[in-house]
Amino acid sequence: MSDTTPNEAFGAGAGTPPATVPTEDVPGTLAAHEDRDGDGLPDDLVAELGDEALAPAEPSGAFGTPGQPMNRHSPFYLGLVGGLGLLAAYGIVLLLTGLSQVLTLVVISLFLALGLDPVVRWLQRLGLRRTYAVLAVFVGVLVVFGGIVALVAPPVVQEAGQLASAAPDYAQSLLKNHTLRQLDDQYGVVDEITKRLKSGSLWTSVFGGVVGAGKAVLSGFFSAFTVLVLTMYFTASLPGFKAAAYRLVPRSRRQRFTVLAEEISRRVGGYVIGQISIATINGIFSFIMMEIVGIPYPAVLAVTVGVLGLIPMVGATLGAVIVVVVALFDSWTSTIIVASYYLVYQQVENYVIVPRIMNRTVAVPGAVTVVAALAGGTLLGILGALMAIPIAAGLLLIYKEVVLPRQEQH
Repeated sequence: MSDTTPNEAFGAGAGTPPATVPTEDVPGTLAAHEDRDGDGLPDDLVAELGDEALAPAEPSGAFGTPGQPMNRHSPFYLGLVGGLGLLAAYGIVLLLTGLSQVLTLVVISLFLALGLDPVVRWLQRLGLRRTYAVLAVFVGVLVVFGGIVALVAPPVVQEAGQLASAAPDYAQSLLKNHTLRQLDDQYGVVDEITKRLKSGSLWTSVFGGVVGAGKAVLSGFFSAFTVLVLTMYFTASLPGFKAAAYRLVPRSRRQRFTVLAEEISRRVGGYVIGQISIATINGIFSFIMMEIVGIPYPAVLAVTVGVLGLIPMVGATLGAVIVVVVALFDSWTSTIIVASYYLVYQQVENYVIVPRIMNRTVAVPGAVTVVAALAGGTLLGILGALMAIPIAAGLLLIYKEVVLPRQEQH
């Protein structure tokens, strides 16, 4: 290998005195300073630092000896790492907050998938492949949902048409009202309404409300469609998801973790199916009762009772109160019959139907049920109250099977 000079390497002009440096001792060519001793460092830097400061403590490579690692107990290091940790935690919180709606849809879909999984497994035991079992379950869900919509939509449309037809009569009745005429004489109500109608501000607010309602409907439809697609995907891929999650657990604890996780999954699925079954039974018997008694709008009220029945503890009572209030507008006899029916039915539901359906599915003490339902309802509304009880059941299982045995060992 031939010797080169810094001037030759960077194209120095003629007449510059060359400073010859052997390239085998220099990791890189120096352009600004001379290196007369061939140690790879500029001579003026060596003179500034001194030989002792640059003397290697042990044999090193061409770029020098690595220094001591940073002291991890120094205040600077602790403050830097702690600050970065706080920034990272704050960024994660912002990320989760921004994705809260998406995460809510994912959690709801996973919860529904766990609820549908027992039905899929039952169909698999009958001989169907999982793909066809999932397809059959979702076809059944769509048929039931379509049937409910077909049952509820016609009465709602009919009642809306009746209200629109009766609106002019209601307006004439209001104009003939003595109290309204006195208010108009005293406060100029009619003149104010006329002014607002002519100004156009009322129509702007009305159409703004209509647009807002339309956006809410579209958003709700999109959310429902997203939940449907995710639920189908999660249900079809649930075994693979579980296997992937279980592989993250160390082998020494994987078997016990799998057993506990499968038991929690079974309880969640059983609770969802059980609660839907109880609410459906309540809605069907309510519809039969209202048809016999002659309560108006039995289909709409029965669906309302069934949906409210999904809410733990208070849902069935709320549905009963709504039907009793509607019966008040019919007759006192109907009101007494409806109230008596629900008093008897709720006793039968609490002591006969619920124990048989929920047997060996979710065993949660009453106080824990109340607290879990209140907490879940506060966080996620009706869906939170519905999910809170099986989650509480899973936590109780972990408490009994993991926490207490470990405490007894010490």
